[in-house]
Amino acid sequence: MWNTIFDNLEFQHMNNETSFVAQGSSLEILRKMNEASVDLIFADPPYNIGKDFGNNKDSWSDVKEYIAWCKQWIDECFRVLKPTGTFYFMTATQHMPYLDIYVNENYHVLSRIVWAYDSSGVQSKKMFGSLYEPILMANKSAKDQYTFNYEDIMVEAKTGAQRKLIDYRKTPPQPYNTKKVPGNVWEMPRVRFKMEEYENHPTQKPEALLERIILASSNEGDVVLDPFSGSFTTSAVAVKLGRRAIGIDLNDEYFKIGIRRTGIADAYEGEPLQKDKSRKTANKSKKDHSEGPDDPKYIQGALF
Repeated sequence: MWNTIFDNLEFQHMNNETSFVAQGSSLEILRKMNEASVDLIFADPPYNIGKDFGNNKDSWSDVKEYIAWCKQWIDECFRVLKPTGTFYFMTATQHMPYLDIYVNENYHVLSRIVWAYDSSGVQSKKMFGSLYEPILMANKSAKDQYTFNYEDIMVEAKTGAQRKLIDYRKTPPQPYNTKKVPGNVWEMPRVRFKMEEYENHPTQKPEALLERIILASSNEGDVVLDPFSGSFTTSAVAVKLGRRAIGIDLNDEYFKIGIRRTGIADAYEGEPLQKDKSRKTANKSKKDHSEGPDDPKYIQGALF
């Protein structure tokens, strides 16, 4: 099955029938994928905000360089996306406007989502601190049909469920619905150290976030791709929901997380794969905007 998606498999990977975990440059591996082969994509790339991934920093020389890199993987993602598919991606609040305009001019923006969460207690005293991250939902063009399983993601409607108000605009008057389709502001807590789903990764996204996206925008048996897998939450949730998952990451430790979390194997090269509940990570960044060892940012075998 995976041979129908990749034009060659000449890179480090492990797989079973439902999960394919690849290690390497996201751009390089995306370029080995066949056109229109994926049903849903969720991308959570490095944000260019100086995040410390252990032995390097999430930092480009300037915003223009970062945006240019983002446009490369965005174009590759749209290339491998089916006409019926949907593409969600994230970045920092200050960078999303550039990419929103680019996608709106070249593809089709469906929705602009805000993932809101509470702070850890430390906030700026010089400005209003950011308590959200933006998510762009898009497809290839306005004329294309796409999956949206609204009945699978209904949430409580407080007006009907808790306040039990009556809608007098209807004849005869009747109670408001107790369920509704979520709007574009999603209030979900970030993954914390003591949570059961926590993995040793500095930018892990919550399973609830991916569950909503995967349920809404794919069906059982569909192929779900995450080109910057990190903690491999996307793949783990996709497999749990009966989808087939492709996860890509540069980091060898994250690669092993993907093998374990998606049930491919419980050992790798003789090493038992167990969850690391350490609070901090010293792993290499999942960032891969360099092209190879001749690039000055290529450090200690990792693409800085």
